[in-house]
This record gives sequence, structure tokens and C-alpha cells, in this order.
Amino acid sequence: MIASQQLGFAHNYVPSQADIHGRTLLLLHGTGGDENDLIPLGETLAEDSNMLSPRGKVLENGAPRFFKRISEGIFDIEDLKLRTRELAEFVEKASTIYGFDLDKVVAVGFSNGANIAASLLLLFPRLLAGAILFRPMVPIVPEIKPDLTGVPILIMAGINDTIVPGEHPDKLAKMLAESGADVTLSWQDAGHGLAAGEVAEAGKWLDKTGI
Repeated sequence: MIASQQLGFAHNYVPSQADIHGRTLLLLHGTGGDENDLIPLGETLAEDSNMLSPRGKVLENGAPRFFKRISEGIFDIEDLKLRTRELAEFVEKASTIYGFDLDKVVAVGFSNGANIAASLLLLFPRLLAGAILFRPMVPIVPEIKPDLTGVPILIMAGINDTIVPGEHPDKLAKMLAESGADVTLSWQDAGHGLAAGEVAEAGKWLDKTGI
């Protein structure tokens, strides 16, 4: 495993047993998670993919996150921009070192991880081939509308989510769609945690994208 100092993030990389030049899932954990958390989720979604799973570098009361927040639901925008750029650079460097195809990276994020994945889409629109966002918010409104033409994005929102404000999934879907993305918004009978069958639904969606 490549040392974290070489790529800037502590991380796990699990190469595909089928084809390392195929799809790579960029797995982005929620607050308090780490580089191990979403590997099982990734394997359930698409076991034949490469898995690239970094650990967020920001600590909030000891809990890893991908960027700072001022309070619940209020993000530190300057830190978000900085951390998004760092993550984009990490993915690019990792593709060179590990040999996976940079054109076939699909972000899979939960909560804080979904928010920084959305930030990647909005600030570095050509980095990702697609994304699955579990319980995202609108992380940032970019100054320049990104070109996300044809990028498939799945947003999985919880009807009873007490953390994500109810209007955010619709606002994010609209913002991404207006940027040209092919957006699917799926409302789940769930709170902030994942519902039964939700991952299987996301896996079927991912298969249909052809990435």
C-alpha cells in the first residue's frame, strides 16, 4: 500500500480481481468514518470494481470528516474549496500510481462524503464519470456553472432524514441537472441511515450507466 504521505490521504486501495482498467469506486465516508467503512458497501454495489477509499483529514471532536463545518448544516466554504481541491489531486495522483483509468471513476459518498462528492462534481466537473450520493446536502453554489453534460448521478434521499433539510435533495438535483447531468433522485422511506434494499437499487442503477 502506498504510504499516505505520498498521496496526501490515509487510504485503502483494493484492485479489481477482474480488470483494473475498468470502473473505480471512490468511496467517501460520513463523519466519524474512515478508509475501511465503505469498502463493504462498494463490494455490494459493484464487486468487480477497483475500490479507492480515503480517510477525511479534518477532525471534529476526534471524528474524521472531509471538510470543516461551522455548525450542523453550516459549512466552512473556504475549507470546503481547499479540501475538494486536495481530494481531486489525490484521485489524479492515485490513478497514476495504481494504474486505474481516471475516466472511469465513480464517487460513492454517504452524508459528509456525499457532500464532498457533490462538491467535486460542481468544482471539478470532469473528474468523475458518475456519482452515487447517499443523503447529500447542497454543499456549495459554484460561481461558474459546471459542465456536467451526460454525467449520471444518483441521489438517494431519506423522507424522514432529520439531518438533511428536506429541500436540499431537490435543490441539488436541480442544480446538477441544470449543469447537464443525467440526474436520478430517489426518495427512500428512511431517515439518515440507509434503508433495506437501497444499496441494491443503487447497484442496479450503476449497472445501467455502463460505466
